[in-house]
Amino acid sequence: MPSYLLAHDLGTSGNKATLFTTDGELVRSTVYSYGLNVSAGHRAEQNADDWWRAVCETTKTLTETINPADVEAVSFSGHMMGCLCVDEHGVPVRDSLIWADLRSSEEENRIRQQISDADYYLLTGQRLSASYSAPKLMWLKANEPDTYRKTCKMLNAKDYILLRLTGAVVTDPSDASGTGLMDIRNLQWSDELLEICGLARDKFPEIIPSVAVAGRVTADAAAQCGLLEGTPVVTGGGDGPCAAVGSGITKEGVANLSLGTSSWISFASRDPIVNDGMISFSLAHIVPGYYMPCGPMQCGGGSMSWAVRELYKDRTDDKNSIYADVNRCTSASGSPVGAKGLMFLPYLLGERSPRWNNHAKGAYIGLTFEHTREDMIRAVMEGVGYNLNMILEAFNRYENRIGELIVLGGGARNPAWLQVLSDIFGLPLNVPNYLEEAASMGAAITAGVGVGAFRDFDIIDKFLATVHRYEPQACENDRAVYREMQARFDECYHALEPIFNKM
Repeated sequence: MPSYLLAHDLGTSGNKATLFTTDGELVRSTVYSYGLNVSAGHRAEQNADDWWRAVCETTKTLTETINPADVEAVSFSGHMMGCLCVDEHGVPVRDSLIWADLRSSEEENRIRQQISDADYYLLTGQRLSASYSAPKLMWLKANEPDTYRKTCKMLNAKDYILLRLTGAVVTDPSDASGTGLMDIRNLQWSDELLEICGLARDKFPEIIPSVAVAGRVTADAAAQCGLLEGTPVVTGGGDGPCAAVGSGITKEGVANLSLGTSSWISFASRDPIVNDGMISFSLAHIVPGYYMPCGPMQCGGGSMSWAVRELYKDRTDDKNSIYADVNRCTSASGSPVGAKGLMFLPYLLGERSPRWNNHAKGAYIGLTFEHTREDMIRAVMEGVGYNLNMILEAFNRYENRIGELIVLGGGARNPAWLQVLSDIFGLPLNVPNYLEEAASMGAAITAGVGVGAFRDFDIIDKFLATVHRYEPQACENDRAVYREMQARFDECYHALEPIFNKM
C-alpha cells in the first residue's frame, strides 16, 4: 500500500491542498477559496477561522479515497509577513493583518529613527518596510491597545494552523525572517529590535526548524479535519522558501525564476547576501543551514497578462489561440530583437527589486507610427527581462552563483518569452514537469524529511523532471542590441524617476 504526504499551501486567495505519495507522485489536489477584506488606508485583513475551515475541508476531500492511517505526515506553506494576534487559549483576538496591509508606515518610520536602513538590513536580511509583521504589531499596540493587551502570541498563517492541529505555539526561521524581528544569522528573535519596536519578547512563538515535528494531530482537530489523531505535523515554512524547495532550490548552484503575477529570482546560499543598494533580501531557508536570497519584482508575469488582455481585446477566440499569436511576436514574421527601439518599463504596480520605488509607473517609451501590436508585446517581454537581468547582475557581482535557472509560474508556458529571457540573460532556462505546485510540493518534501521518510532534500530529484530547456540562441548582433537596450532601459527609468515621484 502507498503512503502519503499531505501538504497545504495557505495563499492570499485560498488554500491549495495536495496529496503526494512518498514515491513523488502527485495524487490529487484541491483548492478552497476564502475572502480578503481590503479597505481604505492600505488595509488588508483575513479571518483566521477561514484558513482553518479551508484546511479542514480540503483535508477531508483529499483523504476520502484513501486510508487516513496511510498519511505519514502533514506540513504547511503559508503567506508570510502577517500579524495574527491570539489570546492565551489560542483564539484570535481580531482578524489577521496580512502581508498586503501597509497601514503601519508611521511605525516603519519610528523604527528608522532608531536604526539605520543599512544596519537593519545587515541584522535582519530585510529592507525595512511596513509590510513586515513588526510595524503591524506596533500599529495595533498604538491604535488598538486592548488588542495588544489581550495578545498572548503573534502568529503567521501556517503557525495558526499548527496551533489548531497540535496545540503547539511555534514558528520556523523562514516565517520568522518575514516578521522583520529575527536576527538572520542567529535565527532567533533580536532583543535589540524588540526594544526598538517596544514589543514584548513573550508575545512571539518559539522558533524551531522547519523540518521539526511541531506536534501531533489532537483528538479534537482529528474530528474536524478527518486526519487520524496522532498524525505527525511538521512545522513547514513561508510560501517563498517552500516554493524554492519545490522547484529544486535545495543546495548551492541552483536558482529559480518565478514568472507569476509578481516575479522573482532566488537561490540557496550558505550565507545571507548583502549587496549595495539593498537590491535583494535574504530569508532563512526551509533547508537547515541555508538561506534564500531573493530579488522580487512586483509585476513580471502580471505585465505580460496586462499587455495581452489590453492589446488583444478585439479577439473573441479562445485564450490558447491568442497566446499562439503572442508567441509569433518574436518569430521571423513578428517583431525583431529590440522591438524597433520600443522600450517598456514594467512598473505597473510600482517596483521592488531593483528599484524599490512604490511610485514607479509603467511606461512605453519611443512609440511611433511604425510600431505594431507585435512590437508592443515584444517590448513587454524584453522590459521584464531587462529588469530581471539587473537582479541577476546584482547577485553575480558578488559571487558568480547562477549558471542556469529553473522557471516556474504561468509565464513558463510561454516558449517565445522564455527564449527572449534566455537570450537576454545569456543563461539556459529549465522548465520542470510541475509549474503551479512548487509551494505545496516543498511543504510535502519538508514533511517527508521531518518524519524520516526522506533522508534529505535531495529527494526533490524524485519529484521534479525537466521537460523543456531553452539555451541562448542570440547571434552577436542581437546580443549587442540587447546590451544597448539594457543600458537604455536603466537610463529611461532614471530620467522618469523624478516625474514618477510627482505623479
